[in-house]
Amino acid sequence: MRHIFEKGKNPNSPTLLLLHGTGGTEHDLINVGKIISEEASLLGVKGNVSEFGMARFFRRLSEGVFDEEDLIFRTRELNEFLDESAEHYQFDRNNIVAVGYSNGANIAASLLFHYQNSLAGAVLFHPMVPRRGIEMPDLSGTSVFIGAGENDPLVPLHETKELAELLKDANANVDVLFEQNGHQLSGNEVYAARDWFYKNFSK
Repeated sequence: MRHIFEKGKNPNSPTLLLLHGTGGTEHDLINVGKIISEEASLLGVKGNVSEFGMARFFRRLSEGVFDEEDLIFRTRELNEFLDESAEHYQFDRNNIVAVGYSNGANIAASLLFHYQNSLAGAVLFHPMVPRRGIEMPDLSGTSVFIGAGENDPLVPLHETKELAELLKDANANVDVLFEQNGHQLSGNEVYAARDWFYKNFSK
């Protein structure tokens, strides 16, 4: 997968896996990652799917309707890429925190839904429920931050609340921040995620 890796100052800090929204690149969330942690290594990844020339992490059938078969395939692809990257760049595979926005948040959530211990934690900005009706792995010890907009035209309020409940039911520790914004990523969300990261992952 096309990506960029920047080695951090603190080898004990989680590596931040940065996952862009539709139409983004591997560089999109580098600055967000640096705000969340000044010491962490950064792994920015570009999605392998193209939708009318816009990069995505998996296909969708229409707005808000995921191609589940492709989602499952692409989630496995990303999980295997993390295995390979940890070996190549010599970071701790068991100490990765995803930071995803929109489509990137959805593929990060899908990692949590499908693979136990794939992530130590996740920052999900404006995510949706990746799949329903599946048995999720035990997420005990996994911390998740969700940033959402109460006026988000793409992600209804009930969708965010359902995702939070599904993660909690799988024993994840979940913090949710609701703002009166739409689908755009706000500075307040990023700084709240920074505070959450400091509380949960600073060593």
